[in-house]
Amino acid sequence: MQSETVSLLIELVKRESVTPDDKGCQALISKRLEKLGFVLESMPSGGVTNLWARLGSAAPLMVFAGHTDVVPTGNPNAWSSPPFAANIVDDHVIGRGAADMKGGVAAMVTAVERFVTSGAHQNGSLALLLTSDEEGPATHGTQAVVHQLQQRQEQIDYCLIGEPSSTEQLGDVIRHGRRGSLGASLVIQGVQGHVAYPHLADNPIHRALPFLHELTHIEWDQGNEHFPPTSLQISNVQAGTGATNVIPSDIRVEFNLRYSPETTIVHIKSTILQLCNQHTLKTTIDWNDSARPFITNPGTLTDALQHAISHETGIRATLNTAGGTSDGRFIAPTGAQVIEFGPINATIHQIDERVSCTDINTLSRIYESVLRQLLG
Repeated sequence: MQSETVSLLIELVKRESVTPDDKGCQALISKRLEKLGFVLESMPSGGVTNLWARLGSAAPLMVFAGHTDVVPTGNPNAWSSPPFAANIVDDHVIGRGAADMKGGVAAMVTAVERFVTSGAHQNGSLALLLTSDEEGPATHGTQAVVHQLQQRQEQIDYCLIGEPSSTEQLGDVIRHGRRGSLGASLVIQGVQGHVAYPHLADNPIHRALPFLHELTHIEWDQGNEHFPPTSLQISNVQAGTGATNVIPSDIRVEFNLRYSPETTIVHIKSTILQLCNQHTLKTTIDWNDSARPFITNPGTLTDALQHAISHETGIRATLNTAGGTSDGRFIAPTGAQVIEFGPINATIHQIDERVSCTDINTLSRIYESVLRQLLG
């Protein structure tokens, strides 16, 4: 017999909520929360579905945050079963979004249901923040909701995001921060010409090679006790006219830095612009500052989660700031303690994405334990 958490997960996975579509996921959850007495607010923005559901008005405010949108499936014929069928094989629900992050969302909802109906909610307030714009541009999702909350001075004290943080086994990793993300689109200009007459042209590819070699060998910092060193990765290079006998007029280079608090955006930009000048390059560059680094120092929220994980699994979870960006980047600047904890992330965004039914049930109990410690 399936648990409430697994049953809810299957219902959510069957909804083809490819970003930014929600496909009724939040409506399904809203009906369950309404029965518990939550005040529901739909906060649509730019074609994105957002839900803010709150129970109580007192401080502290504990928030579960998550997203109901998923990435595209890729070739559906490559899956062992249809990507939205939510079949169970060997104790695993297989489907797009099962781990990222409908498994975490299902565990949150059932944890809240047990916590509230048991009468354990004695202190503070409890809320859920759900969006269908996390896997996409993320401009009309959590960021928009947080802006509205700030405008009416609604302060989040604790926030647990159900992103898949576990690596080898459920409970081994808690994300208590994230690096910043700074993207760049750099165009190096040259002079187009015939390859047989290079003296009449200026090959931007040739100019770019020594510059790019030096760029990728910069040591930005050494990180710190919580953050790995800043890294730069080139993600795309485009040049050429399509003809083999033409020197192109320019080359476009896309790159991204995941940076620690030991390096600033000002330093990154000035260093790269200085390097362009040293190589006498004619350039234009567009920057994309998509995320600033944040961290929640060990304390009330991390202690409660580590205790809950240890009680349910016997594992002492480690704290780290690895991985990509998350919606925590929008919540942490408000002053909230923000951490991420969820299922094993080994198959997220892959063909045959899956999550363990046993893990999801355990995760729901862990979430409930955190609520009992903070609001009980």
